[in-house]
Amino acid sequence: MMENFVIPPQSAILRLVEAAEKELLTYEPKLLPLFRQCYLNTLQTTVKLADNGTSFVITGDIPAMWLRDSTAQIRPYMPLAAEDESIRRVIAGLIQRQAQYLLIDPYANAFNEAANGHGHQDDKTQMTPWIWERKYELDSLCYPVQLLNDYVETTHDHSIFDDTVHRMLRTIVTTMQTEQYHDQLSAYTFDRHGVASDTLPLGGRGTRTNFTGMVWSGFRPSDDSCRFGYLIPANMFAVVILEHLIKFAREIYHDEDLANAAQQLRSDIQFGIETYGIVQHPRFGRMYAYETDGYGNYNLMDDANVPSLLSMSYLGYCASDAPLYVNTRAFVLSPENPYYFSGQYAKGIGSPHTPHGYVWHIGLIMQGLTSTDEAEQDALIQMLLSTTADTNFMHESFHPDHPEEFTRSWFAWANSLFGEFILRRLQIAG
Repeated sequence: MMENFVIPPQSAILRLVEAAEKELLTYEPKLLPLFRQCYLNTLQTTVKLADNGTSFVITGDIPAMWLRDSTAQIRPYMPLAAEDESIRRVIAGLIQRQAQYLLIDPYANAFNEAANGHGHQDDKTQMTPWIWERKYELDSLCYPVQLLNDYVETTHDHSIFDDTVHRMLRTIVTTMQTEQYHDQLSAYTFDRHGVASDTLPLGGRGTRTNFTGMVWSGFRPSDDSCRFGYLIPANMFAVVILEHLIKFAREIYHDEDLANAAQQLRSDIQFGIETYGIVQHPRFGRMYAYETDGYGNYNLMDDANVPSLLSMSYLGYCASDAPLYVNTRAFVLSPENPYYFSGQYAKGIGSPHTPHGYVWHIGLIMQGLTSTDEAEQDALIQMLLSTTADTNFMHESFHPDHPEEFTRSWFAWANSLFGEFILRRLQIAG
């Protein structure tokens, strides 16, 4: 049985919202209803608590749980877990459910609440009734480890490290090792009848890749298929989370085999990124590509979905002033990026996943979260404020000249991330 999560009346999150609202009265009163609705949206509308202690978190207007989205939706509440038992219950339960799902199938990106057969059951891949969608996305293996690390660092609750989590960590490493040699070792294929971005070419195997040390990914965090199999931002995220995984293997589970395998994997991936993932751009200089195949082919772009090149410093791969990041960020936030769009109300990163020319709220928010310039942050907040189409919610994407034309009215990830951005701008712990 499952029941919807209800925010307790005296919870720390409501006290935090009230504190932020006091600051917003001075900073920008128009943000008051927008901040409250967005920041509380995930907890109020997408979280269910199960009798077995796990938590199920839907993405919003799709009744399935993405490993990526569920983590990103919940992470902005993490600092409250140290003092708020109800938030700890949600997050610990989500970690357990993510671990269970990864053990069902590490190649799936989205899962059902129960084994009900909902979702894309006609896809030509190894579907089960638990799986909503089986698009293999490297970041889906990374987000659960990031959530686990954030939780332990915040709460110091080591009871979360049970056998299920141990097996999840082993499965993540094994899957990444296999996908370093996708063309030789992997049995994964994916074929869906319809638009090209929803399937993999060459019999569902994807375009061919050369060994680089990086891990192959079939799909991007947008759920669109990769043009070239080595998605640089996802591999950067893998480098970050493997450091956490090594620590858990050694210090918690005393599993030297796992720790050594993860250490070698991390070293391989970082070598691959820095050797095969950098290009010389005629305008921006040395910068990271979005994708490569290891044969010298590159895709120069960025997508609003995270992990992205823009989010490298947010995710912890590099410092915000690292020269390669500075150059890459300048490219990403320019018309040289084929998915950077401008209009009367906004300019920012979009995605081939949505209509051409549409800007993503997540892209604008991530630009703000990675900025060290308060003037830039304030300008982005005004863009966000003026493009909600009077709904007081973030959306997936919108027309920058006509914000009333948008996709996904209920997209909890964007709402949570907006709340995090506002709290950081106000310098309020949350």
